[in-house]
Amino acid sequence: MKNSQYIGWFSCGVTSAIACKLAIDKYGKDNVKLFYIHIDSAHEDNERFIDECRRWYDTDISIVENGKYRDQFDVIEQTKFINSPNGARCTMELKKKVRRRIETELNYPPQIFGFEYSKKEINRAIRFTQQYPMAKAVFPLIENRLTKEMCAGMLLENNIKIPRMYELGFHNNNCIGCVKGGMGYWNRIREHFPEHFKKNGRIGKTS
Repeated sequence: MKNSQYIGWFSCGVTSAIACKLAIDKYGKDNVKLFYIHIDSAHEDNERFIDECRRWYDTDISIVENGKYRDQFDVIEQTKFINSPNGARCTMELKKKVRRRIETELNYPPQIFGFEYSKKEINRAIRFTQQYPMAKAVFPLIENRLTKEMCAGMLLENNIKIPRMYELGFHNNNCIGCVKGGMGYWNRIREHFPEHFKKNGRIGKTS
């Protein structure tokens, strides 16, 4: 891969979408290489959102993936491991390892993340910077004091419909059936995605 000055992590969330746009506007589209980590359990509407953002950015979003596991259910079934105080195994396999592979291939340029402007996310950004100094993390939303609600508004102002998961009432556009979700989250999964809810129950009984 050709070296880029910045890596932009596009997650199909409203915050990462705006963070990537701000980075392109600030550094230039030729200096920001965008990546989306594909996971099979993501909502199918993500494809539409990616295409609309590509046109808005006037640049490509590269699709990458783990290559070994299809989604969080596949990770759990193969490793017999769900979650621990150190984090979910699926996050490590499906996201962190992919990110580390890309940053190594591109010789560790600064990376753009969509942490929003809130107390919780600012603290998260501080921890992230301390835990992953090699990422040289840049947080455009925190720098510009942009909240998630403001990011959603900016997308709508540019005629980009927010991802379907938000319209269904989910706070984030994560994998459908995120193992880190709480009771309210899983009740909503049961309502809108009963097959994912059943699949998680079957895994819980066998893992």
